[in-house]
Amino acid sequence: MTPSVSLADALEVLLRFGALMLQAGNTAVRTRAWINAIAPKLGFEAASLNASLDSITVSVRHGKGWLTAIQEIGPPGVNVLRIAQLERVARTAHAENTPAEIAAELAKIESGAHQYSLIQIAAAVGLASAGFAFINGAGLPEILAAAIGGGSGQWLKSWLSHRRVNHYAVAALAAILASGVFVLVAAVGSYLGFRFAQYPAGFIASILFLVPGFPLLAGLFDLLQYQTVAALSRLAYGMMILLAVAFGLSIVVGLGGVDVTRQPPAELVYGLKLLFRGIASFIAACAFAILFNSSPRTALVAGLLALGANSLRLILIDIGMMPAPAAFFAALSIGLVALLAERRLDVPPVAVTVAPVVIMIPGILAFETIVYFNQGQMLDALRAFASCSFIVGALAMGLATARVLSPR
Repeated sequence: MTPSVSLADALEVLLRFGALMLQAGNTAVRTRAWINAIAPKLGFEAASLNASLDSITVSVRHGKGWLTAIQEIGPPGVNVLRIAQLERVARTAHAENTPAEIAAELAKIESGAHQYSLIQIAAAVGLASAGFAFINGAGLPEILAAAIGGGSGQWLKSWLSHRRVNHYAVAALAAILASGVFVLVAAVGSYLGFRFAQYPAGFIASILFLVPGFPLLAGLFDLLQYQTVAALSRLAYGMMILLAVAFGLSIVVGLGGVDVTRQPPAELVYGLKLLFRGIASFIAACAFAILFNSSPRTALVAGLLALGANSLRLILIDIGMMPAPAAFFAALSIGLVALLAERRLDVPPVAVTVAPVVIMIPGILAFETIVYFNQGQMLDALRAFASCSFIVGALAMGLATARVLSPR
């Protein structure tokens, strides 16, 4: 093989590696770091990356010349297992490995099936929706209805996604089914004599699995690390998903005459509330880790992290702290523990940080913003938007601060 062909093959492998990283949901800054780690093993002295949501450009230096290649990434997704496998390839590759050998490993990773079936993921999301409903103050009837609605919506989302339907259409249709099933179950339950006192909490909880927490957090983290193009494209994608979900939700609100005004939460003895909130946080984070294709061990770690961090956040709010600083301290604790897990358990931080952080994203505030705007209640909409923005920003800052405090 001629040197020029060898260089072209090596560059194609490097480009494919970066594209798989970004398509799996990894941040641009960590993708850049791993490309810089594997590039010397492929014979390049330096590498430069420019990434957006749907494309990647890699430039490499060999000797006195530069080579540049660009590739479309394809529909974005979240696959924590794939990120971990790609990082392992970059870490274990040697200069003796040929581009063909590394390409074979990448092909094996790309063709790997999801660890969980569609039914298992739908069931996990149903449990997560039930957990969200309880954390938001819903009672048992609303919790059960939210679980059925969330599981149904996730099943439709997975079914449509496998058929490569447009992501925004998928989000809108899944929101219609999830919230519509909640309304139907609530109607049947009310007919049978069950009282739905905290209706809005369960109704919104049934579609919170559609909040694009992974791209929003990745976008904010990239923005803090000066990866502006990648950050803005991901944030735009996340906002479009939110608008699509809100559109679907608005259809059900209009047709069903649903009142989304928040009601007082269900009252419980504080000790029991702490216990049940911790259990709900654990279940929700484990469910999201399964949705993100994490291994069972990683899902367990994410659940335990959420149990501690989200309980800390809620306790801080209970004693009078504002939601944004409470979210910052919770995310900081998650980030610090994740760095320890990276060293002890050999898992990338994103594998154990995103799931517990995603359950703290104020999805209710995000949807209230859009609903209030749609109803012309501008002050309420701006208040909800400001609160949501501060909390999401605080979560990203907490994770970023943990990285700054790391000795590495």
